[in-house]
Amino acid sequence: MANMDTTALEPQLPSSYDVTVFEEETRWVKVSGAIRRNVLLFAGSLLILAIVLFAVAGSLIIDEKRTEVGFAHAERETADGSIKDQVAPRLKPSSEFWFGTDQFARDIFAYVAYGTLGTLWMGLIAGIIGIGIGTLLGFIGGYFGGWLDAVIVVLSDALITIPGLMLLITISAYLDQLTVEQLGILIGVISWMGTTRVVRAQVLTLKNRAYVEVSKFNGQGDMEIVVSELIPNLAPFIAAAFVGAVAGAILLSIGLSALGLGPQNEPSLGLMAFWFIRFGAVPQGMWWWFGPPIVVIAIFIVGLFMITAGLDQIANPRLRTSV
Repeated sequence: MANMDTTALEPQLPSSYDVTVFEEETRWVKVSGAIRRNVLLFAGSLLILAIVLFAVAGSLIIDEKRTEVGFAHAERETADGSIKDQVAPRLKPSSEFWFGTDQFARDIFAYVAYGTLGTLWMGLIAGIIGIGIGTLLGFIGGYFGGWLDAVIVVLSDALITIPGLMLLITISAYLDQLTVEQLGILIGVISWMGTTRVVRAQVLTLKNRAYVEVSKFNGQGDMEIVVSELIPNLAPFIAAAFVGAVAGAILLSIGLSALGLGPQNEPSLGLMAFWFIRFGAVPQGMWWWFGPPIVVIAIFIVGLFMITAGLDQIANPRLRTSV
């Protein structure tokens, strides 16, 4: 019995069985597991991707002239029987104008597409600048300390008490004809304080960890430790902060433009909000004018919020869920 050959009991795979099936199933299990663990991140990314594709594809296939005042015209017969081109505003959605036209006879579909692209571009500029400045100052203050840290703390604590929208209103009142890029830079320059405070606090905690002490013992310099040890550990948090900064910048720009203080010569969702509020699109029931930008803004903000929450789950172990 001890010498019984057990090879006959081993399962035999058909010679034609393709082992790549196992690899595909394993890959799918990993992907599906990652999606289930990060549902918010995945769903939010899909929403943002849909908005980005709409803006990019729309700007590529639609002529920008459709966003100009008086683009939509209709032939009208005058009192003397002659035919004259007249502006055709407030047209309802049709096969020619999918989202109708506004008070200025502009194609709303084209304006929403280009306005979404401009708003996204402005948010990215503001997010990169704000998070870049905040992260840099947070690392400098938290890791190196000293008088630099004291100056950074005083500046961030003092400036963070000033409401961003009020500061933007004050600055915009002294500037003529802001562009989308200028507004993005302006928002980024005034929105670094929160990131600086949080990054500084995280760096103060991480720099006393054992692996940092080991790196110092091994002869690594300060910059090498920051780049190779601290930044990778803070990457999920920085990514979440960037997404939040983009969302905040977009909301600030919409609020500023809705007051008539944002860019006036370039399409944006905020400027569109300003015009449909000023001309009473809601009381008049012109849903095709105020509906599309509101839907785009809502989807974008919800998507960014879901991405931020998903990144928080990755960065914060207490928020992680197991599958």
